[in-house]
Amino acid sequence: MFQSRSQPRRRTNAMPASSSGVANIERIVVVTKKTPLQELVFKQNSKAQARFYLEQNHVSFHEYEVSDFQYQRALEAVRAQLPSHVKQHIIERDFLPTYQFREHDLIVTLGPDGLVMNTAKYLTTQPILALNPDPARIDGVLIPFHYPEAGRHIEQALHGAIQITPISMVKATLNDGQVLYGVNDLFIGIRGHSSARYVLEFAGQREQQSSSGMIVSTGAGSTGWMRSITLGAWHIARSFGQQTSGAPPDEQLQLGWSSSSLWFAVREPFPSKTSQVNLVFGQIPAGQELVITSQMPDNGIIFSDGIESDFLAFNSGFIARIGLAERKAHLITG
Repeated sequence: MFQSRSQPRRRTNAMPASSSGVANIERIVVVTKKTPLQELVFKQNSKAQARFYLEQNHVSFHEYEVSDFQYQRALEAVRAQLPSHVKQHIIERDFLPTYQFREHDLIVTLGPDGLVMNTAKYLTTQPILALNPDPARIDGVLIPFHYPEAGRHIEQALHGAIQITPISMVKATLNDGQVLYGVNDLFIGIRGHSSARYVLEFAGQREQQSSSGMIVSTGAGSTGWMRSITLGAWHIARSFGQQTSGAPPDEQLQLGWSSSSLWFAVREPFPSKTSQVNLVFGQIPAGQELVITSQMPDNGIIFSDGIESDFLAFNSGFIARIGLAERKAHLITG
């Protein structure tokens, strides 16, 4: 098991990679994640204490055990299918920000959609083989294969006999050169529950805002966090009699995994003498970008795909330019 200390990482532009993304695979990197039981044991210091904690709150411990057992069984099955003639590493998700991926790696993820997203943003052109460890519990929009099929798909990848679907990414670039990529979405705002203050510029418009932060979503993430924001706004409008038709269908937000456009939304914008609420939602086409100037003396932050521990500080003096990334994630789909 690869061991490292995960720290917030300020990344520069990723190194160039081969155009094929599948040729000459030299190493297989399996990315795992802690199960809910493992997370609970880590917090409670022992399995017995974890059981006591759940049961005193009238929560069944059995489901945690069953889910953990299934994940460990899937991991052992994947291990057994890894070809012995190829170098291999198995790492846990927490080590992604500091792990050094190589150009000729094949990446195998074993977990839900979130693990695919979390992994993809640290890659360049390396192909991702996403495996579902527990089909009975995980639907898996981005997980086309079940873990018993791992060996066959790995062999196909080693011979280049695979189909890859590109997935668009979003990129934030700060005025000091730091960058952060996201496969699902970016959050731009402030830690905690105080107001984020900034100046937003887009498509010739400019306004000062105070809000709970902004979300910029890719096509792959457009029916995740972004969907929650738009659906919540629709129901609020409906309660005031401003909406009479049904909620907007998912198809209106879905951009497609390879889309060259992004969505942005401002969460809970607050109007005041110094802040406006006109520029709060829209689509960012290729070639355009949001420009956000931080006015937060402290605790300003940008993170992607739900990983708050791997972030860019975004305090006063920083300017972020956010748009479509110059590279894509590469998901094996056939």
